[in-house]
Amino acid sequence: MKGLFKSKPRTPVELVHHLRNLLPYTAPNPDVRQSKRREKISELRKVILEMRTILYGSDRSEPAEEPCAKLTQEFFREDTLRKLLASLPNLDPGTRQDVTHVLANLQRQRPNGRCIASEYLEHNTYVLDMLLPGTDDSELALSYGAILRECIRHQVSAKYILESDHIKKFFKSIQDPSFDIASDAASTFRELLTRHKSTVAEFLSKNYDWFFQEYNSLLQSPNYITRRNAVKLLGAMLLDRSNTPVMVRYVCSLDNMRILMNLLRDSNKTIQVEAFHVFKLFPANQKKPPEIVNVLIANRSKLIRFFSDFSLEKADAQFESDKAEVVKEIATLELKGIPCSTLKQCEEISC
Repeated sequence: MKGLFKSKPRTPVELVHHLRNLLPYTAPNPDVRQSKRREKISELRKVILEMRTILYGSDRSEPAEEPCAKLTQEFFREDTLRKLLASLPNLDPGTRQDVTHVLANLQRQRPNGRCIASEYLEHNTYVLDMLLPGTDDSELALSYGAILRECIRHQVSAKYILESDHIKKFFKSIQDPSFDIASDAASTFRELLTRHKSTVAEFLSKNYDWFFQEYNSLLQSPNYITRRNAVKLLGAMLLDRSNTPVMVRYVCSLDNMRILMNLLRDSNKTIQVEAFHVFKLFPANQKKPPEIVNVLIANRSKLIRFFSDFSLEKADAQFESDKAEVVKEIATLELKGIPCSTLKQCEEISC
């Protein structure tokens, strides 16, 4: 008889209301029986799964626009996101993953053409502060990182993070001893520095000195994964047209070129190739400072010999063309006035 009286499915608005009512039970409370708390958390899992089904659909149906819109509007109407994020540490890994999927989808919803998530984050930046500090719990850190990257889809979020002190913390997180935490931080860092072109260009121009001083330390890290990720991202930044003024400034630095020349000698071929894509900008610069010209001349024979043996496993016409252009530029350079002591120091750089 019980099966004949199934409860009516909750509407999207009712689901969000019920979620808000359940979230307080995720935190341990001596005034609440453990059995009741477990019951409420189990119910919360079901609510999250229902929300996920509305947003992603099921094996039998595609997601419908109206329920998705109503769920999104109600979710961001109150402080639900903050409360849900605060509850993550008290949820099991499977439920955290479902929450991450739900929040990722909600960030992308645009009811009536409005990006409600972006509007919410613009006025509630403390939510981003909650996601950014990180944690020693790698599983929790990965959940926070995945949610944060979805938030960074919105320019207001990326701008806030870039302009805050949080951006400096990434240089430490990227070198965390935990591979999972370091990799996740590197993924978020890359998203921050490549998604919103105008915001990134403005940030790099205003913060050039301290940023690249810290960044060059990543390029010289003893960890090859850190070096590989750093040199690949550096190429993506400098070769983006939006960052042309920053690129011009970067390739006028002898210290920067020395770092790239050393990366050309790296034992890892992938790092060598990524380093080449950045190094080629130095010889190509038509306004090379005298000290860079003379270093290239001092190392001319070694560089040309290095590039003659430098090749990819698979034939790549563009790579070969770039390499030929670099060799041509170096081969035709003419010495410019520079103190003998400096030139002697330059000769110590080799490939």
